[in-house]
Amino acid sequence: MNSVTAMDRQDIDAIKASEVRVSGTVQGVGFRPFVWRLANACGLSGDVRNSAAGVLIRVSGKTKAIEQFLVRLRSEAPPLSHIDQLETEPSQFCLQKSGFHILDSVAGETRTQVTPDAAACPKCVEEVLMPSERRFRYPFANCTHCGPRFSIIKQVPYDRAATTMSSFAMCEDCASEYNHPSDRRFHAQPIACHECGPKAWIERLDDAAASVDSQSTLDSVDTAIRLIQSGEIVAIRGLGGFHLACDAVNAQAVSRLRERKKRYGKPFALMARDLDVIRRYAKVSDQEAELLSSPEAPIVLLDAVQHDPAEQLPIAIAPGMNTLGFMLAYMPLHHLLLRKMNHPIVMTSGNLMDEPQITIMKDAKSKLCSVADYALFHDRDIANRIDDSVVRVMGNQPRVLRRARGYAPGAMALPDGFERAPDLIAFGGELKAAFCIVKDGAAILSQHQGDLENADTFDDYQKNLLLYQKLYDHEPKLLVADKHPEYLSTKLAKVRAQKESLPLIEVQHHHAHIASCMAENSVALDAGPVLGIALDGLGLGDDGTIWGGEFLLADYRNYERLGTFKPVAMLGGAQAIREPWRNAYAHIISAMSWSQFDKSYNELDLHKYLEAKPRETLDQMLAKDINAPLASSCGRLFDAVAAAMGLVRDTALFEGQGAMLLESAVDKHELYNEDEDLAYAFEIADLEGTAIPVIEPTAMWKALLGDLMQETPVPVMAARFHKSLAKIICAMVDTLSNAGACNGTRYTAVALSGGCFQNKVLLEEVETRLSADGFEVLTQSQVPANDGGLALGQAVIAAARNINKPGASRGL
Repeated sequence: MNSVTAMDRQDIDAIKASEVRVSGTVQGVGFRPFVWRLANACGLSGDVRNSAAGVLIRVSGKTKAIEQFLVRLRSEAPPLSHIDQLETEPSQFCLQKSGFHILDSVAGETRTQVTPDAAACPKCVEEVLMPSERRFRYPFANCTHCGPRFSIIKQVPYDRAATTMSSFAMCEDCASEYNHPSDRRFHAQPIACHECGPKAWIERLDDAAASVDSQSTLDSVDTAIRLIQSGEIVAIRGLGGFHLACDAVNAQAVSRLRERKKRYGKPFALMARDLDVIRRYAKVSDQEAELLSSPEAPIVLLDAVQHDPAEQLPIAIAPGMNTLGFMLAYMPLHHLLLRKMNHPIVMTSGNLMDEPQITIMKDAKSKLCSVADYALFHDRDIANRIDDSVVRVMGNQPRVLRRARGYAPGAMALPDGFERAPDLIAFGGELKAAFCIVKDGAAILSQHQGDLENADTFDDYQKNLLLYQKLYDHEPKLLVADKHPEYLSTKLAKVRAQKESLPLIEVQHHHAHIASCMAENSVALDAGPVLGIALDGLGLGDDGTIWGGEFLLADYRNYERLGTFKPVAMLGGAQAIREPWRNAYAHIISAMSWSQFDKSYNELDLHKYLEAKPRETLDQMLAKDINAPLASSCGRLFDAVAAAMGLVRDTALFEGQGAMLLESAVDKHELYNEDEDLAYAFEIADLEGTAIPVIEPTAMWKALLGDLMQETPVPVMAARFHKSLAKIICAMVDTLSNAGACNGTRYTAVALSGGCFQNKVLLEEVETRLSADGFEVLTQSQVPANDGGLALGQAVIAAARNINKPGASRGL
């Protein structure tokens, strides 16, 4: 026994060496200085360096000390880091070294993750606001725990020379901080100060030669906020692009910004100094406060509160909405701007209507001169445009609605079974576009790109595709796109597939939605099928019609359409999206004849409105199937109901406006307390020519029109519609579940995806009812349920079909 103990002790005290390879989010987050401090604390010698694959560590010392080092490497890692893999093997390299050293980076195949930008940390904010600190009132202070990352990177490894900070030579003080491992700015690549770093200045945009009363960066920031307080509109160059700012309590300034930008109706984002300011205008839960104060610092959609009229924001901030989109200051520049502001400012994207956010100063001068009066510029170039992310708490869980700054780029480990997934590019959709690359069994989803119909946005989309391939040393083995042949993303994928001689896989739109939800919820590759409910505006179906209200039995490889919403014509095709009254007319004519509508509802304002339209032409379009494609679209149903209620009837000012106003109109008391029997009645019928059950809205329309005749308040009607829609969706699930039990196809999980499930009322009602019925409900949180998440679904479907695995799940 004693001899064994002595041998054990000898082994513990033995000197050995190990090589440790760490991959994940480990560059630009203070990981190397953390390793240096930890190695010294454990009494180890060796070195650490960045590599294209992540971080390479070589240590030598006592066995027990190395074991403790490896345990603490995971448990005490820096807050912005995330370790995906930690591989250890014996090494001889460090045995002869004394002390621990940080070495220069080495090149190679890129496997590490590029770090998202992070909001200013409390220590940097404190310094900027503290007169005794040398960075007092410096707008670009940062450290290894915060500041620009993705927005300034040109290539990896993430070193200063590979960023837009390369042109700023460090002063002696900054160099000392940068080179001292014990300093929190050790190897902080964007490190800067008044002496050596980027500068801010202000210019008048309508006359660039006109002088502005500011002689320094300090004066420029103060001048900018004084201009905002006096009612001017100021373009502000920020972290990932320009914003347009004005005083949020100045109704004239807000209206002028809307008019100049031609952004009619769509809500403006707001920025506030602190949570106390936000709470004067909106309800903020602990969960929402945590989101607002997080390193990601997204725009958080909050329920507006009704206070003293003196505390009310102008209606033009968010017309017709009961929510406000707030974010906290996330750059030192913002903190300096807002430190004396006791109310919020508008901070909307700096662009012209439907164009991408501007990043370059010359573009701001040429394009924003018709919108902003002044511009607050700085000379730290923006390598990569990145919009503000948008998050909303729904069903007690934060849901990313727009995935951008703070969240992207960020790799997601794919579920079990995808370890051998081929490297690929998934091109996403057309609206709210994002793409996805798969490499080494992980999915990297791009930031929000925007709507590709805009030429500048499509150019930026293509630029970012090439950038991601460069950053990740990515060479795809196959390409993936939506089945819709007219999507620009699909056309681009086809061109590249032909040019690069790569296979192209086309994926059905709603299958991709469901697969995206499955992947986020870590459903294994060969798990049984789920019942997927995909509700959105439109996507091309297998039968050549437009789908948008689908119940699919799906795994990653295959799917079967089990149910749908009743197909109704989109009069004028895409014009029906822009003019909601067309959907209302088509739905009413589908539910009853015009003579029936005329006889029973001729006193309605809706009747008078529709009667004045070119009904003869519309009826011929329906009869002869001329530019009137059928669509089983839940999104178009929302448009039709919103038009019937008069919320948005003639022209939608932005995509989804009708659905958003309909949700905002809901009377919550009626929603939760009114008798269930008063909800409108949908029915389940058979789709003509098939055995597929459909959700038939005829009875709902008759009840809704009856409420209009009785002048029922719109908030009550909106509540009844949402409740009835949730009820019929759950009834369809029960119908399909019972049918599946009879034919041997069983599922216990229901996946919810598609843009309609970004409606908080609908999502919460459906999720609550399905959970009560015993189903496991899968929803999306880190990946948008809208088309911003399509590319992830496309990627896992293509990967699943190209992994040599057994056949698809039973039942498909």
